[in-house]
Amino acid sequence: MKLGLPSKGRLQADAIDWFAQWGLTITRSDGGREYAGTVAGLDGVELVLLSAGEVPRELAAGRIHLGVTGTDLIHEKLPDRAATVAEIAPMGFGHADLIVAVPKLWADVETMDDLDEVASLLRARHGHRLRVATKYHNLVRGFFREHGIADYLLVDSQGATEGTVKNETAEAVADITSSGATLEANHLKILGDGLILKSQATLFASRRAEWTAEDRAALQTLCARIGTPAPL
Repeated sequence: MKLGLPSKGRLQADAIDWFAQWGLTITRSDGGREYAGTVAGLDGVELVLLSAGEVPRELAAGRIHLGVTGTDLIHEKLPDRAATVAEIAPMGFGHADLIVAVPKLWADVETMDDLDEVASLLRARHGHRLRVATKYHNLVRGFFREHGIADYLLVDSQGATEGTVKNETAEAVADITSSGATLEANHLKILGDGLILKSQATLFASRRAEWTAEDRAALQTLCARIGTPAPL
């Protein structure tokens, strides 16, 4: 059974601690410089180190059986997630909210309905659509559709998204935040009904991987330790 884990950073460290409490000892090879390692405490588990963003893809392809990543990435990258993965357990770290934020200077803009009015004004007065910077294109499109907002343009931003408003490449942002400090530093405010998704690190199982009898036995053992039913 292949277990996909984030290859570095706080997310990996917290995931290793989380598995340790259930009797799985994960050790990186070569002092952590090599992207390889071992899993002890449960027979038949092979460690695969990936970026958190690659874990949804590998789960969907069935190349790993289990994977740790944020729920935001699963929801964004796997529109047919119910048929692709099964959630085993939220892990209690990596908490973050995907939100819509606008400049604090927009004193009268507090809700998505207000943002819709801004979009109409931009079109009427300046002839261009409201620009929203984000890397979560699928989730943002769905959220804006739920709120009846259609006259906008997504601007792809793979980093430093909060700075796009100051740099005048977007009028609003949709991004992950945990403390809100970066939004505050960039003079942005979250809309009152602008919460798109609450995310945290979660252990998922692939529905598309080939599960041998040994793999299923290992999954059953792991889920029994966690105290949750095996999803497959």
